[in-house]
Amino acid sequence: MTNAIFNLPQAFNEPALSYAPGTPERARLKAELDRQYSQVLDIPLIIGGEEVRTGTLREAVCPHEHGHVLARYHEAGEAEIRLAIQAALDAKADWESTPWEERAAIFNRMASLISTKYRYILNAATMLNQSKTAHQAEIDSTCETADFFRYNTTFMEQIYRQQPESNTHTWNRVHYRALEGFVLAVSPFNFTAIGANLATAPALMGNTVVWKPASTSILSNYYLMQLYKEAGLPRGVINFVPSKGSTLGRIVLDHPSFAGLHFTGSTGVFNSMSKTVADNVGKYRMYPRLVGETGGKDYIFVHHSADMVEVATALVRASFEYQGQKCSACSRAYVPASHWPQLKELVLGMMARIKVGDVRDFRNFMGAVIDEASFDGTMRYIELARNSPSAEIIHGGHGDKTKGWFIEPTIIVTTDPKFVTMQEEIFAPVLTLFVYEDAKLDETVQLLDGTSPYALTGAIFARNRYVINRLTEALANTAGNFYINDKCTGAMVGHQPFGGARASGTNDKAGSFLNLIRWTSPRTIKECFAPHRDFAYPFMDEE
Repeated sequence: MTNAIFNLPQAFNEPALSYAPGTPERARLKAELDRQYSQVLDIPLIIGGEEVRTGTLREAVCPHEHGHVLARYHEAGEAEIRLAIQAALDAKADWESTPWEERAAIFNRMASLISTKYRYILNAATMLNQSKTAHQAEIDSTCETADFFRYNTTFMEQIYRQQPESNTHTWNRVHYRALEGFVLAVSPFNFTAIGANLATAPALMGNTVVWKPASTSILSNYYLMQLYKEAGLPRGVINFVPSKGSTLGRIVLDHPSFAGLHFTGSTGVFNSMSKTVADNVGKYRMYPRLVGETGGKDYIFVHHSADMVEVATALVRASFEYQGQKCSACSRAYVPASHWPQLKELVLGMMARIKVGDVRDFRNFMGAVIDEASFDGTMRYIELARNSPSAEIIHGGHGDKTKGWFIEPTIIVTTDPKFVTMQEEIFAPVLTLFVYEDAKLDETVQLLDGTSPYALTGAIFARNRYVINRLTEALANTAGNFYINDKCTGAMVGHQPFGGARASGTNDKAGSFLNLIRWTSPRTIKECFAPHRDFAYPFMDEE
């Protein structure tokens, strides 16, 4: 063991490559897309570092070409889930006792591998299996994933450095233990980086993990497991268990060593899992930590003093990048009547330039929604708007699932601020606008606050500083990530820690120390260098 107090390499945000015509990264990514498109992988479970094949096979396809199979993956049953739990528990003692700087070294190695060898592998897998464009894949599977690994090690160091005061004859210190048991990570399809962070943030702090990836992002998630192995992550620290959520939840949440849930997904699923944990709370070794980022109905609120070109750009990017399938995507907007004609013209001019199609064609701004259930659900909302007297579709409104699950970017204008598409999460390329009278600013702000149960992200656009301050205060509880004169998407690790409250989750802020501290169980240690030698106190002496 080296007797030294180490300083980690300084964390930084991975620079995003442009993939512009003629660049070397464009050529390398296209070659990797061709390679992955031309093969069909056999993806096993990975439990205790070993490949496990169940023979229960499911297909991973391209959403924009759903007849094309990219991989067949093995689905875990009850026996494999129990095996994964035991593998996590078996690996725990050695991993938790590994010096923190050694754990940090592994994660910094992961970040370096992502920015070099695995950059095009992860980007291509994310594009093909999750239907992201080259830019969206780059900022997700390369940049944000590497950022999580680099910054989380820095946040870990900051936490460990938080120590109490001591005095002349006493040394006080805090031991940041891992949780007593294993952690379940349940990740969504829409961000490769979220899948990475949900499993690795608890692991970095000394925990071992059972990871259920989304079935619709299985390809990139499998490559992450290959990366972890190459970076030196020990066997059993993260166990890769694609499975049915109902089967996994029933087994994992009933286990006495269940210690925590790291979750991103729907509010309903998180509520159900939380209720199960509450019902089982007496059987656990410790009270489990529940960390969840759930639904959103994110907004942009526009004041008449705003620059409408900036607003139009923010609306189009925030609403339709990655088909509106971002937790932070704008799906409702409030615009002043005085500027609506100008803003409408600007937005529709931009929308006319958007191309939708196969993401391997770099001219496309959008790909397909993730699966048929998403397509069908979204089209039902669009039909509700089409048939409502209080709504008008001013752009898009059509879908075609013949070859891929394609939905046109759709803009609805409603005269009813409580219209269903202003309230409910759709998670698709659908934006609903409400045009308010300029004189009813305060009334409209109150409508915004009370319309949706969610509070994930929101943005305001204004140039009047008094109005900015007023809106920032009035909308304080409507968003965990709040933007002024910027779109409501694009949180960067180390800059804008991410998470919302109300029905949007526990607001434990991925990309900050606030998330990592949830995966520790602090123990205070007091060491006395001059112990007392008699029980009596001076007040007991006679007068």
